[in-house]
Formats: sequence, structure tokens, C-alpha cells
Amino acid sequence: MKIALLGNPNTGKSSIFNLLTGMRQHVGNFPGVTVDKKEGTVKIKGETYSIIDFPGTYSVYPRSKDEQVVYDVLSNSAHKDYPSVALVVADATNIERNLLLFSQIYDLNIPCVLALNMRDLAKGKGIEIDITALEVAFPAAKIVETNARAGFGKDRLLNALETADRKSVHAPFLPNAKLAAVEDYKAQEAEAAARFEHIQLLVQKIKKVTLPKKQSFDTKLDRILVHPIFGYVIFSAILLIIFQFIFAVATIPMDLIDGSFSKFSAYISSLLPQGILSDLIAQGIIPGIGGVVVFVPQIALLFFFISLLEESGYLARVVFIMDRIMRPLGLNGKSVVPLMSSVACAIPGVMATRTISDWKERLITILVAPLMSCSARIPVYTLLIALVIPNKTLFHFFNLQGLVLFGLYALGLFAALLIAFILKQTIKTKEKGYLLLELPSFKPPQWKNVGMVVWEKLRVFVTDAGKVILAISIILWAMATFGPSNQMQLAEKNVRQSAKHSTLSKAETEQKVAAIRLENSYIGILGKTIEPVIRPLGYDWKIGISLITSFAAREVFVGSLATIYAVQDDGGENKRLIDRLREDKRADGKPTYTLASGVSLMIFYVFAMQCMATLAVVKRETKSWKWPLIQIGFMAALAYTGAWIAYTLLA
Repeated sequence: MKIALLGNPNTGKSSIFNLLTGMRQHVGNFPGVTVDKKEGTVKIKGETYSIIDFPGTYSVYPRSKDEQVVYDVLSNSAHKDYPSVALVVADATNIERNLLLFSQIYDLNIPCVLALNMRDLAKGKGIEIDITALEVAFPAAKIVETNARAGFGKDRLLNALETADRKSVHAPFLPNAKLAAVEDYKAQEAEAAARFEHIQLLVQKIKKVTLPKKQSFDTKLDRILVHPIFGYVIFSAILLIIFQFIFAVATIPMDLIDGSFSKFSAYISSLLPQGILSDLIAQGIIPGIGGVVVFVPQIALLFFFISLLEESGYLARVVFIMDRIMRPLGLNGKSVVPLMSSVACAIPGVMATRTISDWKERLITILVAPLMSCSARIPVYTLLIALVIPNKTLFHFFNLQGLVLFGLYALGLFAALLIAFILKQTIKTKEKGYLLLELPSFKPPQWKNVGMVVWEKLRVFVTDAGKVILAISIILWAMATFGPSNQMQLAEKNVRQSAKHSTLSKAETEQKVAAIRLENSYIGILGKTIEPVIRPLGYDWKIGISLITSFAAREVFVGSLATIYAVQDDGGENKRLIDRLREDKRADGKPTYTLASGVSLMIFYVFAMQCMATLAVVKRETKSWKWPLIQIGFMAALAYTGAWIAYTLLA
């Protein structure tokens, strides 16, 4: 049995999905499109069934790429995802609007189960629904009351899914109703209008309000949260607090993880006999992976806070207030969701633009989404901030490092809005965009949902990034360990001869030998070749190598530095990466990492694309290489220019 989970946005579909599937779920794509396909399994009396969480829609008629998937599946009984049973989730506080979609699916002769969700909120508003009368109107459907956030109604849902009649053909709710063609908007409007007339008559029979209508708590709160002045102040304050919290709380587990990887590397070095294998594991694989795992606490906190904002209903308010700012810039309020999604990862951010119906606004959002600082930049930002920004408090409250992190995110947002405005003047179209938005009720976060979101995001981050970093760490280690044999041997011989006539200790001599071997390795030769191009930005050849490797994924920058400096180290001390960077010197004896070079690197990573996967998704979404090439071009120009200006001003 295949179960399709359908419903309007903000009806609690995700809560129902999590309630039924638990951890038995994964995310992919519907065949042939980039629309997310959230699929899981549910067990009913020992049997395992498939359940697909379809994108939220108000009607079977599509107005976006997300909704097109729903139409394509439900209108084609031969589709591989065509359901055996449709589980339609409806908001019990707004039954009239929700019944439009349910009645359309019911009239397609798909076996239906209707979950009247959010019964607690409905009762709080004095709304009573006559289930018996509703069952008379839809005799072939199973109707169940639920409160998914509290886990109420699960057993009844499972029983309804098992006993849903999957054989009989029932009479339609709306006689003579037929599914209109996608392009036939007049037929769609006529069908929806006729259906609403029937629904309104039905609602008069089944819905009763027992409490006098009064101004709700949500309405009172929204007067502040969506206020044209206070709304922006509150949103900015929330973001500032989040970044302060991320830096203040994550430090302890990060230090613990960092120290553990250093000790583990030393333990492996002492356990294995000296040789290629020992060096590969201790200097290549462990430092490379440790350089990313150490930032898991900060990334987990970021996802945790974003999930809280979404679960509570506040994120929809952000979309509403930001529409006022974004519309003059060529975007609309719906662009906020892709941009906020890009704070986690630009790939789902770009894919989330399909909810924007206007082509121009969607294209502009796609092009500027990667300028939002994603979670892959966090390892780079936090390493550089800890390296060059003092850890001190301003005004007895604000952590300077947290303020810098907030500033980097704000810089990315400012750049995105500026580029959007320029693109608005450049890209011409006759279409006019609009914002259609429903503000959901405020709800306390469901901690199970928050936990599952954080776990899923971390799992994807660690496994996906881990594969790339492991491969690149091995390649970098090999390139840093080997080189033209005569060149490496000659350089090492010269250093050892010079050391005989100096006062250097044995450890200092070995350190110099390791450094000169690295410079004459394959990776050193490559780095020296590109160094003239990046020297005006304050970077040396080791930073240049890390810039190149991080084009695969930004977080690889830290893993690459960890591998390069581990190979350069004499292998005896196994210092933390940040300590090695602090001690690193240029040829003239000056520190490699200064305030100027550190800030220059941060700004470079704010603007640079540095993500092949995002480029591939942009190409797939725009169906052309033209826009990804334009995107990587203007982002590279921004990155180089911004980094050069920062280094020139601070050096």
C-alpha cells in the first residue's frame, strides 16, 4: 500500500508524517524534477507500508513547481507514486478552506482518510465540528480527529488507513465535477467556485462556534511582530542573540572534540609503526575529518534555532515583513524562505524557489541565494574568527567574536539584496509577482520534530561533507608527502647541512626539514604557482591550495589546512590546528594570519561561490549554463575585490 500525505500548508502535515514514521524516513527527489520527495515507512499490524509527504497545496491545480508534482501524480493513475490511499490533513480551525482540496481528492475516487488536525486549537476557539454530519457528506472516507503535535490520534489513524475502502467507486461530493486541464484557468476557477458553494452549505451544518469571537492572542502578538518598525528590530535582535549563543555555548564541546582528535592522532602515531600508512592516517585522514567534525556543535545549534523559528510559526511572520523590503529589490516575501534555507545550505535554498510563481523573481532569488552564509561557511568563519578576533566582551554583554559572525551573515544578506536590485534593472519581464501567504497560529515547538530536523541536517552534513573531505584529505596528503624526488632530496640535504652549523635543536631541525619538503612537494609547487595571483589578498601558497580544494565544498578549506599543516609538523607534538596557524610565519618572519589576512579571507568566503553542487543545481533549475556562469562570475569578482579592499585597508 502506498499512502499519499496531502494537505494545505501549515496544517501539521510534517507532524503527522513524523508521528507515523518516526526515524524511518529519508529525503530524495520526485522522478525527473528537483522537488523534494520526503518518504518514509509506517507499520500497521506487522505490515510495512510506504508513505510520501507531498508538498503543501491549497488545490489540486498547480501554481508552482511543488504543486505541479501533486497534480501530475493525482491525475495519472499509472504514475509510480499514485497512492492506494490519500491521507489528507486538514486544519480543524479553518475547515472551510481545507475541504476544497479534500473534496477534490475525494472526487478523484482515491480512497481517502481525513485527519482533522489541531483539535486542541479548535476547541480553544470554541469551534465544534459534527463528525457524524461530515461523514454523511463524505460516506466513502474515514474521518479521524488528531492532535499530531501531542501524539493524539495515531492508533485511530493507523486503523483508518488499514480499513480504508480501496475497491468501491463512490458518488462524488460535487456532481459532474471533472479535473480541469493545467492551462484551463477559467475551468479551474468555475470548478473551485461551484465547489466552495457546496462547502459553505456543508460548513453551516457541521461547524458550531460556542465561544464569542474575540481578539486572539496571535492577533495581539502580530501587532508587534509584523509592525513596520518593531518587526525588523525584533527579527534583528533574534538573529543577534542566536549568533551570540552559538559562539558562547559551542566553545566547550568544540574544544573537547578538537583535543580528542589531536590525542587520537598522537595515539595512532604511537600505535602504528612509522611509515606511509601511519602518516596517511595520523597526518591526512584524522586531521582532515577532525577539522570538520569539530564544528558540529555550532552547526547543530544553528539548525536548532532555525527549526524553532519555523515550528513556532514565527518564520512566516518574517516572510510577511520582509516582503516590504524585498519587493522594490525585485524579490518578494516568499524569497525569504529560500534565503533562510540557504543559511543551512544553498542547494535546498535554490530548490525552494520553485514556490515563487513569477519567473523573474524566482531567477533573481536563485542567483543571490548562495550569497547567504551557509552552514558550510561556519567552519571557515569560526576558525578565522577565533584566530584573529580577540575573545572579549563589549558593553558587558556582547561577545566581539559573536558580533563579527553576525556581521558576516549581515554582509552576505546586504550583498544579496544589492545584487538583487541590480538584476531587477537588468532582467526584463512583463509578469508581476505577488505574495500569497497564510500566517499560521503560534504554537509551542514540538521538541521531537526539532530533534529530528537537527539530526537529519547533521547526518547529511557530516556524511556528505565527510566523503568529500576524506577523499580530498588523502589526495592532499599524497601531494604534500611526495614530489619530484631529486628536488625534495636536494632541498632536505641543504637544510640538514645548514643545521650542522647552527644552534638549532633536533626538533627544530626536523621542523625545518618537514617545511622545506612540503614546499618542494607537488602541492607546494602548485601553491607557489598560484601564489602571485592571491598575494595581493594577503594569502600564501598554503591558503591558495585550500582555496582551490574548497571549491568542491567550502568546509573542505579547514580540512585542507589541517592536512597541510599536519604534514608540515614534525609529528611529535600533534598540536591543534589553530595553534599551528597562530605560529605560522611567512618567509620574512611575519605572522601568516593577521587581522588583515584573516578578515580578507572571511570576506572572500562571504562572497565566493566555492560549491560545485550548488552550481549544478542552479543549472538544473534554470535549464541553462548561462545563469550559473553569470553567477560564478559576479560572485568571484565580488570575492576578490572585497578581500583585496579589506586587506589593503587593514594591512
